[in-house]
Amino acid sequence: MASLDAVSLTILLGAVLVMAGILSSLLALRFGAPLLLVFLLIGMVAGDSGPGRLSFDDVRTTYLVGSVALALILFDGGLKTRFQSIRAVLAPSMVLATVGVLLTALITAPVAKYALDLNWIEALLVGAVVASTDAAAVFLLVHAQGLRLRPRVGATLEVESGTNDPFAVFLTLMLVELISSGASSFWHVALEFGREAMFGAIVGVIGGRLVVLALNRVALPQGLHAPFVATAALVIFGSAQIAHASGFLAVYLAGIIIGNRPTRAHNSVVTFLDAATWLAQIVMFVLLGLLVSPQRLVSSAVPAVIVALSLMLVARPIAVFFCLAPFRFNWREKIFIAWTGLRGAVAIFLASIPMLVGLSKAYLYFDVAFVVVIISLLLQGWTLAAAARRLHVALPRSDRGPRRVELDLPGQLEQQLVGYSVRPKSLFFRRGLIPSWSKPTLVIRDQRILSPAEADPVAAGDYIYLLAPPEKAEALDRFFVDMAPSSAPDPHLLGDFMVSGEHTLGELAEIYGVTVDTEQSKLTLSDYFDVHLDHAPKEGATLALDSIVLVARNLSGGRVNVVGLRLPEEEEEAGHLTRMASLKRKLSEIWSSVAGT
Repeated sequence: MASLDAVSLTILLGAVLVMAGILSSLLALRFGAPLLLVFLLIGMVAGDSGPGRLSFDDVRTTYLVGSVALALILFDGGLKTRFQSIRAVLAPSMVLATVGVLLTALITAPVAKYALDLNWIEALLVGAVVASTDAAAVFLLVHAQGLRLRPRVGATLEVESGTNDPFAVFLTLMLVELISSGASSFWHVALEFGREAMFGAIVGVIGGRLVVLALNRVALPQGLHAPFVATAALVIFGSAQIAHASGFLAVYLAGIIIGNRPTRAHNSVVTFLDAATWLAQIVMFVLLGLLVSPQRLVSSAVPAVIVALSLMLVARPIAVFFCLAPFRFNWREKIFIAWTGLRGAVAIFLASIPMLVGLSKAYLYFDVAFVVVIISLLLQGWTLAAAARRLHVALPRSDRGPRRVELDLPGQLEQQLVGYSVRPKSLFFRRGLIPSWSKPTLVIRDQRILSPAEADPVAAGDYIYLLAPPEKAEALDRFFVDMAPSSAPDPHLLGDFMVSGEHTLGELAEIYGVTVDTEQSKLTLSDYFDVHLDHAPKEGATLALDSIVLVARNLSGGRVNVVGLRLPEEEEEAGHLTRMASLKRKLSEIWSSVAGT
């Protein structure tokens, strides 16, 4: 019975620790504290050197949990990555994830050698352990501090953080093997890395395609799709690892393949994995905190601080500026990417590998990695938002999106039901606009289900459900969020080739003779972009209107307010200028009458 009580006590203590981590995250989010730091500190407090007096030194279990957690985190990151968002930054991200990690390790190694009194191979191992950035730490802090990064900067950090872990794991394992068994040639290491990367990519792509096929062909009971995908991710990871391929690369690529293909229950899978990765991070961070000994940290604290500062202030910036030199990043973006190289649980996880294989000085690697993570989160984590704004790489934060409900429709993958609450200040309620690729299907009002015709006109507080392609569902959000205040276009932007977005298609058709449907003639040019674009308007977006092309030249309040006109090549310039003068006079009269009222 005593052994059964011990098991029950372990379960109780483990659950209490996890619950404490979850509840403490509320305070961390409120004050901007790095969540990883909170979880690590909880583990330290509960450990044998803290008030909790919980003795834990099971490195094997920690490594197992860390492997599963890291695999799920990478898979979840790949699942949310869109091909179109990473295509433009794939080259710089991959250079950062490989050459950048190697350079960071090489530059950190001399500091580690002299600060910690190590030989060159051991110093290089310290550099490899702390060389990779942590995706979970980076984007958790970006979200917690309310940052909306410029697309290219955010995408570069996302792809780099997701892809540099496999190279850091490979480099760490190679150096551990080198220390354990002796010298190994450069060509052997290079060939081994190439083999692991190639087979990892093959396993990931094939595994991802098989999961997509299974999801769409096998009639799983409702609710089992998400656990199936999470389990399949671990199967892909384990298969690659057993084949001595890169399991972390395989699981990340599998997530990208699955996330960019139409599948059943996609939204429930994403929601489930969000919760699973969150729980995995908490468990992993608490276990890593339990392994730390504050008494042992004292002896290596000062040299570890020196290593941490040299990593953040010297090694990472040099590696970033070198790797991004061939690409079109300005100096502000490079500095921010260098400063956002946060170290997280990945570094401590990698430091547990020498402990697992029983290397001499193994606890030194672990303690140094722990100190590096703490300083990185304290120094870089709390200054992330200030750095983004000071370097002008953060866009103004938009309002929180509306709560979106997505329901899969059995028997097909092309359409799904997307539901929203109708807000009184939303674009849909005020202007009655809806994208051309969506179709209102039902309205819920006062617990009654109505057809769109029965519910017309839709009232504030109603719930409306629309049919829309799954890949475009997120683009519906902007029609149901409170409209941002817009301003009149700057008159200096208007000219012979540009007009205000408040003028209608009918007015444009009257001057240019283009064909416009009667139903659309009352739409403004801003409305036309909202209705027909597949995504939120951006400067440079184009739409055809019969024989001319409309170009979004300026935005205000999230909507196009200045539109450029691109005419057919055979249009005579004189005729165009005459028409533009007539249009400007007509639009000026309309604008004056509107301003007067």
